[in-house]
Amino acid sequence: MSVRELVVLGTASQVPTRHRNHNGYLLRWDGEGILFDPGEGTQRQMLRAGAAAHDLNRICVTHFHGDHSLGLAGVIQRINLDRVPHEITAHYPRSGRRFFERLRYATAYRETVALTEVPVVTDGVLAVTPAYTLDARRLSHPVESYGYRLTEPDGRRMLPERLAAHGIKGPDVGRIQREGSLNGVPLDEVSEIRRGQRFAFVMDTRLCDGVHALAEGCDLLVIESTFLDEDEALATDHGHLTAGQAARAARDAGVRHLVLTHFSQRYSDPEEFERQARAAGYEGELTVAHDLLRVPVPKRR
Repeated sequence: MSVRELVVLGTASQVPTRHRNHNGYLLRWDGEGILFDPGEGTQRQMLRAGAAAHDLNRICVTHFHGDHSLGLAGVIQRINLDRVPHEITAHYPRSGRRFFERLRYATAYRETVALTEVPVVTDGVLAVTPAYTLDARRLSHPVESYGYRLTEPDGRRMLPERLAAHGIKGPDVGRIQREGSLNGVPLDEVSEIRRGQRFAFVMDTRLCDGVHALAEGCDLLVIESTFLDEDEALATDHGHLTAGQAARAARDAGVRHLVLTHFSQRYSDPEEFERQARAAGYEGELTVAHDLLRVPVPKRR
């Protein structure tokens, strides 16, 4: 059975707290697992969440600040210790290659797994698989940072009443799907486009074109909201978003489910992030993330 869900491993910004681990987010997409921004403690959070090294196929790092990358050393060594039988691909800003290499080889261990590095050089496509296309877009932060977007190819939804009207049933349904027409009946006559699902991951950034491009039409958007709106000047100075800014970006992009995360330790009331996001006009499904939360990707429209 296919599973599409986000497993939240950590939600703190800059420093962990008693209740929030450093960042870490695992996207389960059918049979694949994509780990985003493994901060310090990610390996232990994976254990608590019931996720194993064998579940990983890709690692995507937005930028090389410690709360988004210091867990790489432990995760990579665990991948090798467990002798994961498949190739794993790592994406990160190419300007931070020296940091990735230092973390990859932070201590001595035996390499047993093929870890392929595909650094992000500029906006564009990083990978195309039968299940999704993975893109990256530049964000606005004091160090080079990229957000990631996963897009499922569009498919076809067969329409039973139209099939019945044309007398198409049984094996002929598969034939018209494969061949595009059957006995003069085109596929378009008995089906409609089934829009592929879209997921985006947006971490440390000010508002910029990249935020809007990544969020556009997403079914599930994971986005930082480090600050509350009253601290917008501070957010801008440090290259971050407020809850209201994140929510307005999601509203304007038509996001179906918004997940706010990456919270400053200065705030003690997580419900205020939700209140400010709603006040900004976002009316879709809204989640203020906490550690070890599971968020399903919304069902197709």
